[in-house]
Amino acid sequence: MNEQLKRVVREVTVASDEDRILFPDVVKALTGAGVERYHTDLVAAAKTYYMPDGSFEAVGCQRPPSPAAVFFADGVERAVRAIQRQEIGYPEFCSRIAAAGCVGYFVTLAGRRAVYYGRTCDQYVEWFPGAKP
Repeated sequence: MNEQLKRVVREVTVASDEDRILFPDVVKALTGAGVERYHTDLVAAAKTYYMPDGSFEAVGCQRPPSPAAVFFADGVERAVRAIQRQEIGYPEFCSRIAAAGCVGYFVTLAGRRAVYYGRTCDQYVEWFPGAKP
């Protein structure tokens, strides 16, 4: 990943943590930079962005409270709906999904969905608006 792309993913990470950017704008910036997918590890407080050629960049991010031991997909879904309605910002979103037992999530820009998972790989899949499962 070249330095310009590294700057893009770092800025998107910081802007998300500081609640200065909405998810649709994150998707637009990352897609425009050619990012294929990314992974957010809530426990390690890290995001890893992947390019189609296999290159990647790992970036530190804010750590929410420790995730609950049990995964509740409905709690994750409620947090997703709240952030979609702009009732909460990204830091609160991360706190809520952690409280629902989410330890991390993958976002595939090419696949147009996010997969949230818990400690035992229980999961909740959220398709991007307009995407078809």
